[in-house]
Amino acid sequence: MALEKELDEINQQLGQPEVFSDYKKSAELLKRKAELERLQNTDASEIGANEVIVEIRPGVGGDEATLFAGNLYNMYRKYAQNKGWQVHLLDYSQNNIGGYKNITFEISGRDVYKHLIMESGVHRVQRVPETEKSGRVHTSTATVAVLQKAKETDIELKTEDLEISFFRSGGPGGQNVNKVETAVRIIHKPSGLVVASQEERSQQRNREKAVEILKTKLLDMKKREEAEKTTEARKNQIGGAERSEKIRTYNFPQDRITDHRVNKNWSNIESIMDGNLDKVIDSLVISGKY
Repeated sequence: MALEKELDEINQQLGQPEVFSDYKKSAELLKRKAELERLQNTDASEIGANEVIVEIRPGVGGDEATLFAGNLYNMYRKYAQNKGWQVHLLDYSQNNIGGYKNITFEISGRDVYKHLIMESGVHRVQRVPETEKSGRVHTSTATVAVLQKAKETDIELKTEDLEISFFRSGGPGGQNVNKVETAVRIIHKPSGLVVASQEERSQQRNREKAVEILKTKLLDMKKREEAEKTTEARKNQIGGAERSEKIRTYNFPQDRITDHRVNKNWSNIESIMDGNLDKVIDSLVISGKY
């Protein structure tokens, strides 16, 4: 398997004194080794999982970052439709310019997890915002988290650990769309996690969806904790959680998308952002970096 072969090659390089004494080179190899080991701990059933929950949040860049978060959502939504997958919006919050302060959605279909797991991370955009008068290029970011949807038996929730509240579904700029409080927000007191669902028509369905999101996030936390225990020096090797690292850059002035993990570039950025992601994602799958 490609993962095992690459891991063997890295171990051989790290065993060479001239490589180990090169701080920059050894740091890069240790970082990649940690990523490969994390993927090898990945259960085969997860690679074939057919349901994921995706969460997108703006990073640095103010309003431009919120617009980019919306661009990423539309990119994944259209990509999923091209693959014949189902997309279900769960929760979102927009500002008054149509950007997203957060957006959570579910995608279901054949091998969804395998194709989307490596989309988790920091996505960076370089472009001239529509509001920029001088034509200066701005750099903004958004984070993407792709989580395998938890099964009913994966996580047990205690009623006393949950604080549940209800609110009206909100539209752009915070305006109320529904007059009935059908939207549901759940706070998991032990972890401090807050989740919400507002796109279902009934309060009960939104409650069920919110519980699903909560279980999925708790399962992800549990898996990350277990992965960190597997390799004692993991945090030092990668410098933090994998999602905090820049994985891809979208450079509009140069019409180029760069994936930093496979060191590949693609042009026709508008087409890719319109959901034609196959060549980008397939390069990760083929390289074994999933």
